[in-house]
Amino acid sequence: MNKHIVEYTDTFGGQANYSWARRETITMPELTHYGFDGGHGYVQANKAYDRELMRRAKAAVGLTGVRGQRCELPDCLEFRPHHSNTVLFVYPCEDAA
Repeated sequence: MNKHIVEYTDTFGGQANYSWARRETITMPELTHYGFDGGHGYVQANKAYDRELMRRAKAAVGLTGVRGQRCELPDCLEFRPHHSNTVLFVYPCEDAA
């Protein structure tokens, strides 16, 4: 199981402000759950994994059904809901436990 940290906060001038923040931890199954067998099907499994990760992250902070713009950054995923001065970040958890 893979752990991810979800941060949902406000923005000021388009940048994360952190005057308030909501943090949650979610777990995701391995890529093999989505059809990756070690040699074939990586692209399709990775797309399904990313889609389910964002779905679970949004649900964890109460944004189920909210549309917005998703951006893939080098170290995290970013989601900016439309018509809202907020941002959601999803980081992989570095905790080895």
